Amino acid sequence: MKRILPFVLIAIVLGAGLLAVRYLQRASSESPSRILPSAPLSPTLSPEVGSQKEPGASPPHAHGNPNAPVTLEEFGDFECPPCGMLHPILKDMEAQFGPANLRVIFREFPLVPAHAHALAAARAAEAAALQGKFWEMHDVIYEHQKDWHESFDVRPIFEGYATQIGLKLDQFRRDNSSEVVERRIFLDGKRAHALGVTGTPTVFINGREIPFESLAADKLKVIINNELAAQSK
Repeated sequence: MKRILPFVLIAIVLGAGLLAVRYLQRASSESPSRILPSAPLSPTLSPEVGSQKEPGASPPHAHGNPNAPVTLEEFGDFECPPCGMLHPILKDMEAQFGPANLRVIFREFPLVPAHAHALAAARAAEAAALQGKFWEMHDVIYEHQKDWHESFDVRPIFEGYATQIGLKLDQFRRDNSSEVVERRIFLDGKRAHALGVTGTPTVFINGREIPFESLAADKLKVIINNELAAQSK
């Protein structure tokens, strides 16, 4: 019996190994493979997406004529470095095309918890909006992104910006945590999710998503010109 026992154990181990192999082969044949989507090879816009179901915060923060033939809608995060790089590009597009041709809308989409201060920055911008100075706060937060990005406590920094752009500081502090501010951020987030937004910056032109790699100034200018030409037909 003692002589046979080692052979029995070996047989059991081999049998278990064969069963495991057969199980893995079966599982792999039954499970669908997951293939990562490849990046677009050209600045082809995605099909227009339905966006009326979730309109977002109203009225939206916008520059330009509501009847402009081209609307760029950005979903942005104030702490996102690529959003910070896109900021001057969009300002340049506004200057080049003018408010009669181009309307730019900004939507709040703070990436929490990946960006620790993104929500605080969104609240600061929305609180400034309640005193009629959203864009002033929007600009100063982006232009000084590197100054506050690694700070432990951004509250005094944003309060300094509030004072700098002429806000009533007491009201700004109250509005920062107000229901109005929280709801606007929430509604913009609902719109983002309805449109399939998962990262920032995500930009739509007349309801079609622009590939991220086409947000460089030279490529974006071509896309806007093409859209203006299409709208004029």
